[in-house]
Amino acid sequence: MALKYLALTSLIVLYSLMFIGGYVSSAGLGLTCPEWPLCPNGVLPNEKYFIEWTHRLIAVTTATLVIATAIGSWLNRNAGRKMKFTSTFAATLVVTQITLGAIVINLKLHAVLVAIHLGVGILLFSMVLLTALFAFRIAKKPIESML
Repeated sequence: MALKYLALTSLIVLYSLMFIGGYVSSAGLGLTCPEWPLCPNGVLPNEKYFIEWTHRLIAVTTATLVIATAIGSWLNRNAGRKMKFTSTFAATLVVTQITLGAIVINLKLHAVLVAIHLGVGILLFSMVLLTALFAFRIAKKPIESML
């Protein structure tokens, strides 16, 4: 039962991450925080770095939730192969996405890498969405008696 809420939370936080990532990209703020993983002022940046820092903070939160959902799907005996696949693939993609984000910053927003970062983000969103749908489907299954 908690798995469906974990999957839904992952989806909502991931959508928020994509929203702020789009803002960072369209506003030209991608290199406002030119160091990775932290900004020049460390863990708590000043207002100059705040938007990019927020994007990174939400990315870490998203990664934690997506990986926790994948672990939860493997621990849940009612989760089918499809859910295990989508959640595990999403966990792999979220690690790939964070790595790509670091490379994009280090290579000063190389256009091809920015496009790949966007494409992987869309694929990640698809896998998290499918995982959430599968989680809600297993939550609706009747509990079988062990007698």
